[in-house]
Amino acid sequence: MSKLEQTLSIIKPDAVERNLENEIKVMFKNDGFLILKEKKIQIEKSEAENFYKVHQTKPFYNDLCSYLSSGPIIVMVLERNNAVLRNRELMGATNPKDAKEGTIRKKYGISIDKNSVHGSDSLENAKIEIDFFFKD
Repeated sequence: MSKLEQTLSIIKPDAVERNLENEIKVMFKNDGFLILKEKKIQIEKSEAENFYKVHQTKPFYNDLCSYLSSGPIIVMVLERNNAVLRNRELMGATNPKDAKEGTIRKKYGISIDKNSVHGSDSLENAKIEIDFFFKD
């Protein structure tokens, strides 16, 4: 039985820079997602470091934080049945070269770093990540 879930999605700087927000939002909506909340923001590197602290031991951590804070991003709360899993499937593999046809990263991703979107990887992280950006 599927259940209604919420997940966080970020349209990353490379996609915002290329004005892809609307195309990406249409892909979410066409997949049955409701966009409950959204805002365009720019975060400081320290905020990116806090957001990605689960990755702080990994070699790509510093580059990831620099990149996320390098330009405006769009943060969204998405809702649908099985939102976390469906968002991961719709985004596609982290490396756009490995992503399936029809996924956001296959269509818009430039590289493993500039892969256009972020999505929560679990319900627990979705709650933490939504609270991080939408503290209201």
